[in-house]
Amino acid sequence: MLDDLDAVLEEEEQAKSDTSRRRSRAGRSAVAFFLSLVLLGLLAGGGWFAYSKVKGVFVADDYSGPGGAEAIVEVKTGQSATDIGTTLYHQKVVASVDAFVDAAKDNNRSKNIQAGWYKLQVGMKAGDALGRLLDPNARWVTKVTLPEGLSYQQTFQKLSEATKIPVADFAKAAKNPVALGVDESWFRRGDGKKADKSDIEGFLYPATYELSPKADAAEVLKTIVANFNAEMEQLEFIPTVEKTRGGISPYQALIVASIAQAEALLEEDMPKVSRVVYNRAYGDFDCHCLGLDSTVNYWLRITGKGTKASEHLTNAELHDPKNPYNTHDKPGLPPGPIGNPGKAALKGAMSPTNNFPYYFFISVDTKGTMAYGRTGADHEKNRQLACQNGIPLC
Repeated sequence: MLDDLDAVLEEEEQAKSDTSRRRSRAGRSAVAFFLSLVLLGLLAGGGWFAYSKVKGVFVADDYSGPGGAEAIVEVKTGQSATDIGTTLYHQKVVASVDAFVDAAKDNNRSKNIQAGWYKLQVGMKAGDALGRLLDPNARWVTKVTLPEGLSYQQTFQKLSEATKIPVADFAKAAKNPVALGVDESWFRRGDGKKADKSDIEGFLYPATYELSPKADAAEVLKTIVANFNAEMEQLEFIPTVEKTRGGISPYQALIVASIAQAEALLEEDMPKVSRVVYNRAYGDFDCHCLGLDSTVNYWLRITGKGTKASEHLTNAELHDPKNPYNTHDKPGLPPGPIGNPGKAALKGAMSPTNNFPYYFFISVDTKGTMAYGRTGADHEKNRQLACQNGIPLC
């Protein structure tokens, strides 16, 4: 009996012990779970803190934008994204160089940034600053168009009006064309006449230019001469003239181009006018004189006397022995170009019309239509036609 009771008590004690252990394990599990949550929270918080710190190290400082005061920035030829970013940073346009470099890496168009001056703002977001540098409308330039046929004096006046640089500054800078980029070899002639190395006429290529607003007179003229050189290279003007014009130098061809530009209104006539000039100067023509009013007027212009319509030029002016551009009496080409010819005139002088045995030309109507003659009698008939069409020559 006692033995049975002891057995029962032992079973009850065992059951209590098992229950206690289960409760103990459950309690410990709850504590462990709670501690795990706390630990995860700490780890998460620490991770965010660490991420924030790392982000602060590896993400470049950048303004939020949109920017404030205007900043004028220059991008120079050959500059890298780092170079440009450094300029922007020093002028407080962007918050850091790295921010701009990162923006440039993320934009494939960044390689298209052109040299020049730009209007930006202080405190811009780097990506916005990059976008502005890629926007042609953000460029700060002085734009000027030089029409074909202007004299150097007219060109200086145009440039002065656009840049506000005094005409005198351009005149002074132009006294040494070689220093502006004109190759000295241009000033050679094959007709025994001497070329004036101080004459800029003919080298101021007509085009539309976007000039740096910070450029001085010499820098502006260097830009124009550089364009002249590029156009001559593209046309292959020098080698073509030297190969095909039979001893006529490129400078002489440049003079002819300037005459064709002055005399012909229509591009189709420029090779023909050029051929007539060559025929008279170097062909079988009595005096080898060009007999052109345009050259006389050029001299009147550059000496401050003013140009005149052909019907108003006096006999004394047409035959002035002191006028070096008097082509009515002096044989051959004048001393230099009488203006700055464009591409069509240059091509006409470089490759004049072949098999064109004419010695006279005249505009016979207000549209600029040219008529050509072999003899003085032919020319007189064409002159009468011009008069009938309202050209005041009779």
